[in-house]
Amino acid sequence: WARWPLPSSAGFVVGHAGLYQALAMFAVAYFIIGMTVLSVCAIATNGALDAGGAYYMISRALGPEFGGSIGIMFFLANVCGSALYVLGLVEAVVDSFGIPPGQEAGTGVHVLPQSYWYELLYGTVLLALCLLVCLVGASIYAKATFLIFLIVAAVLGTILVSFFATRPLKVPIRLPNGNGTETDNGSFTGFSLSTLRDNLGGKYDVDYTTGQMMSFSSVFAVMFNGCTGIMAGSNMSGDLKRPSYSIPRGTISAVLFTYLVYNLLAFLMCATCNRTLLQKDYGFLRDISIFPPLVTVGIYAATLSAAMSNLIGASRILYALARDDLFGRALVLAKKTSASGNPVMAVILSWLVVQLVLFSGKLNTIASVVTIFFLLVYATVNLACLALEWASAPNFRPTFRYFTWHTCLLGIAGCCVMMFLISPVSASASLGFLLLLLLALHYLSPSSTWGYISQALIFHQVRKYLLMLDVRKDHVKFWRPQMLLMVQNPRGSARLIDFVNDLKKSGLYVLGHVELQDLDMLPSDPLQPQQDSWLSLVDKLNVKAFVSLTLAPSVRHGVRQLLFTSGLGGMRPNTLVLGFYDDEAPQDGLARHPAFTSAREEVPLGFPPLRAATTPKLLSAREYVGIVADALKMLRNVLLARQLESLDKAWELRRAASPLPTIHVWPLNLLRPDSARYADTCSLFLLQMACVLNMARAWRRARLRLFLCVEAGTMPHAQEEKLRQLLKDLRIQAQIQLVPWDAITRLHWQTCQGPSGGPAEEEEEEEGVVNFPTNTTQVSDEYVRAANKLVLEQSPAPAVRFLYLPRPPADTSLYPLYLHQLELLTRGLGPTVLVHGVSAVTSTQL
Repeated sequence: WARWPLPSSAGFVVGHAGLYQALAMFAVAYFIIGMTVLSVCAIATNGALDAGGAYYMISRALGPEFGGSIGIMFFLANVCGSALYVLGLVEAVVDSFGIPPGQEAGTGVHVLPQSYWYELLYGTVLLALCLLVCLVGASIYAKATFLIFLIVAAVLGTILVSFFATRPLKVPIRLPNGNGTETDNGSFTGFSLSTLRDNLGGKYDVDYTTGQMMSFSSVFAVMFNGCTGIMAGSNMSGDLKRPSYSIPRGTISAVLFTYLVYNLLAFLMCATCNRTLLQKDYGFLRDISIFPPLVTVGIYAATLSAAMSNLIGASRILYALARDDLFGRALVLAKKTSASGNPVMAVILSWLVVQLVLFSGKLNTIASVVTIFFLLVYATVNLACLALEWASAPNFRPTFRYFTWHTCLLGIAGCCVMMFLISPVSASASLGFLLLLLLALHYLSPSSTWGYISQALIFHQVRKYLLMLDVRKDHVKFWRPQMLLMVQNPRGSARLIDFVNDLKKSGLYVLGHVELQDLDMLPSDPLQPQQDSWLSLVDKLNVKAFVSLTLAPSVRHGVRQLLFTSGLGGMRPNTLVLGFYDDEAPQDGLARHPAFTSAREEVPLGFPPLRAATTPKLLSAREYVGIVADALKMLRNVLLARQLESLDKAWELRRAASPLPTIHVWPLNLLRPDSARYADTCSLFLLQMACVLNMARAWRRARLRLFLCVEAGTMPHAQEEKLRQLLKDLRIQAQIQLVPWDAITRLHWQTCQGPSGGPAEEEEEEEGVVNFPTNTTQVSDEYVRAANKLVLEQSPAPAVRFLYLPRPPADTSLYPLYLHQLELLTRGLGPTVLVHGVSAVTSTQL
């Protein structure tokens, strides 16, 4: 299934490059080809192959973006390759039967006129012959190929015998010179040590067919095109009965055989033909053959076979591209097939493109472009095999095992080096074109079900890095929030989900959901059908979050499960975020969200309708506060978000009117006026979260405003200076505003129960901040309303407020009173986040 070597191209190579450099060229070319063949064989034996050859292998391994872009490149490579061989055949025909330049009429067999348009006509006729064979189908092509195989085998045998049987002779050579010709003489010396010595080194000269000066890169480009037949078999993968069996055996055999033949021919030519004959007469094998007509027929047959092989290969690639719908309606015509399954429209379209390429006129003009395209395809085949090997997927089990990632890497390196050695400009242009195709397909092509190797590689690397992420090496300098946001119904939490996405600061973000069902009473897991809706929600809202769903008998048990099990290794949630527990009826935020307001998304995903205002809640107030207490016992920070659904972030942050949007920060525990401290763990955590929000790209225009509550006689300016120094040490830019609150604290002390040193105070001192003592019962509603009014009066109104969240009381019977006080404190404040931190998160060290 690989094309036989063209002996005339070997003469061209050794004539310009000499024996040493010719052998080096063959070694480099076949090294690249050999590495690629190993990759092709590995991929071909790892599963069922369909039409498309290398395109099919690459697209199913690397995904539609790489597959589609390389498919187009490979199609162009085959198209240009077909045109190149047709032009080569035209040169051979004109050389044998053309009227010599300068003569008006031919003599004998030299009857064909020579000019650009006549040669284009000859190429068109020959290409039409290839088209007819390809239109009939693969079966007639296979029979024609076998016939050509027999002819070329006979020719090759005749040529090898001729080197030994032909006596030394002079070969007259007619060369074009202006409007006329000049005659030179080449020599067939027979085996001669002197001839061999003269042909050892390189001696690059002008190519008489194009008038261009040859070099190592240009000669290598022409030579390499004679070696590209290794993909001929894989291109016909859809027409082979057993491609996984035939491709490895046929390809490897062809590569080994052609490499030996090229090297043998190179040595025989250098030992018997002088430099003039090799450089000035590419058809010299006919002149020295014991049976010249057979050589002519063989060269014609081999070149015609190569042209047909490229044409049918291009059509199969185009058909595979069209069938995969990567380019939409642009390739819809190429899908049409005959009754026998032959893609006739793909063949015709490929023929038309080849016909256009024929206008280039000369074989060596397009050789470098074709070679770079093929090298790019070979590099990508190696890349596909390398990716499959590195991904270590259990289902990558090729029966062909004679390859490693080293061979793939060597193949890629060899292809890239030779591309830029041949033509840096063409190589750069080809890579640029490939990149444009990649980007276009990435954004425009539909998603596929082929599987993406990138996902396997990401999994492989992430697993390794997670194992390296050692929690024992955590340091406060590198702390980041890792959020678990509990969502009952996404319809009522769209803006909260977006807000927490801004708070995560490149940390872990998990959307948690508890389904209240018992798996023992169900036939199957009810969470699996919901998973796709949640993942689609994440995509639509454009948040970087994972989804974690669980079944539990109660919401509290479900949250515990998620806090214990969410995350992996060093990536576990350290902060629990809950919506606020109040009596407000939930509003459908998804219905108003821009991602779901288009005509195609009239019904957002598959989430149930929101709870009506009169419908009972799924959890009680006591259970809600119990969730907060559980999280704090598990050393998780807690955020309670109230009225975040009323936050119109786009309007708040993009309004042009001054003043700039602000973020109000109250780092004081307003429910504990008797322990007003600004530098405890919780206050610092609250400052950190406000700063993290301000660092998010969407919130950078906002300004932090920090409120310092002061009483008369407590040296407020000294407190302000101390707080300013703290902010400076923490590198937090914020405006400090002094707020007198003597009237507020007076309300608290007036309502405190128990004499000084009484039981209430002793209990408070004993339990301290850790267990939130009976101070809950000592704070009156009047005081909490006054504190709420104090917060509300600070103008201008901010985009969001951060308040200190006290710990729940140790006595669970006080949970409803605790929640009532939080509701009073935050009533009417707009978007508000209550924060309680249990871990040190700020650092003043480098």
